[in-house]
Amino acid sequence: MEFLMLVISILILLLLIVKLKLNTFVSLIVTAFILALLLGMSPMDIPDAVLGSEGVGNILGPNSVIFIFGGMIGRLVADAGGSYRIAKTLIDWFGLKKLQWAVLIASFIIGISMIFGVGMVLLIPIVFAVAIEAKVPLLYLGISMTAALSSAQGFLPPQPAPTAVASALGANIGMMLIFGLLVSVITAVVAGPAFTKLAQKYAPGAFQFKTEIRAVGEIKEYDLKATPSFGLSVLTSVFPLVFMIIATVYKLIYTGGVTPKNPTLIDEIVEFAANPAVAMTVALIFAIFSMGVWQSKSMTEVGKSLNEAINAVAGILLIVGGGGALRGVLVTSGLSDKVAHIFSASGSMNAISVILFAWAVAAILRVSVGSATVAGMTAAGIVTGILATQPGNTLLPVFVALAIGAGSLIASHVNDAGFWIFKEFFDLTVKQTFQIWTVLETIISVTGLIVILILATIFI
Repeated sequence: MEFLMLVISILILLLLIVKLKLNTFVSLIVTAFILALLLGMSPMDIPDAVLGSEGVGNILGPNSVIFIFGGMIGRLVADAGGSYRIAKTLIDWFGLKKLQWAVLIASFIIGISMIFGVGMVLLIPIVFAVAIEAKVPLLYLGISMTAALSSAQGFLPPQPAPTAVASALGANIGMMLIFGLLVSVITAVVAGPAFTKLAQKYAPGAFQFKTEIRAVGEIKEYDLKATPSFGLSVLTSVFPLVFMIIATVYKLIYTGGVTPKNPTLIDEIVEFAANPAVAMTVALIFAIFSMGVWQSKSMTEVGKSLNEAINAVAGILLIVGGGGALRGVLVTSGLSDKVAHIFSASGSMNAISVILFAWAVAAILRVSVGSATVAGMTAAGIVTGILATQPGNTLLPVFVALAIGAGSLIASHVNDAGFWIFKEFFDLTVKQTFQIWTVLETIISVTGLIVILILATIFI
């Protein structure tokens, strides 16, 4: 009966979001309360499960600084012209023949600290200007751009969804980042330049050279000499990652990846620096100086960029919190433990089957609900109980979190805002959007799963 109640709740969530067009955050909170009641939870326990330390607070409490500061760093780099400098420099280095690779690398660097929708808005005008200059269709470069942004969104902290899922599963953020970089680079290449060649063959009508696209609007002009240097722009964009990776590698080499019982002063400093919230705080302070003060910007201008970043991240932050509410009910009610019991009783309790199960749950939810964030957070709540039965396997939560990220990207269609963003920005028909965007997201998902399974086989 509990599983029937879960299915009914997901159907209610679909009704609220897709049919009634209710705000996603509100829909998630309402659905969480309904699910708690259907599962027979004590009324005294429901508020905390939904909104408190097990629900919204559990996810937003430790992660809100990471999400918001990440968005602020991305906005500061963009507003200072750093993103333009990165894109322009790489394009000049690679030349016209390898423009796709230049766009892919630039988009990946920028996408590390910038949420998908904002990254699209920022990069489309730059890439469109390059496409016109090179006399190639926007989509020819745009697929690589989108693949890089989407791969970063699905697998890499400090992006909101992978960070929140890792937190919910108790996965090590540093290891998630290291393995996530490998997965996201491979998926971006396969779904970017490689997929473009295939798409040109079966959907040639989508690759039309145009000099004007309504959704792109006015192309902002930058004086390259007035923008930050390439090195400084890249360093600012990836600064949080460098911090966390160095600390994680140090721990792997010197402490076996765990916090020692009697840490030295260096161990304590590294442990402190490895905390994602600390890394993001230091990175933001650096970005304020590197992209603000050092570029002769007033603090008023810097403050404006920070405020705009908060506006851009706020919606994503609420959806992540709403997904945490559903997770809180699933965990508090014991439903996730029952999933673990059934999984164990079936004789399928091994690392590979857990990873496959997590991916499949996230994929089903993605197709049903549309939002990758909602799919990821709900899937995390469902598989939490399974991971609790294997406490000694420290890398399994990392690969499960990555598998959830892969599953949450599959088969984007009309119930996903990303589908319509892609359609409008590239001036495509609905059919062409299915042919390009939906297939692109599915390639990222399936390729990501294959890479994750290979890594899990090697390291677990």
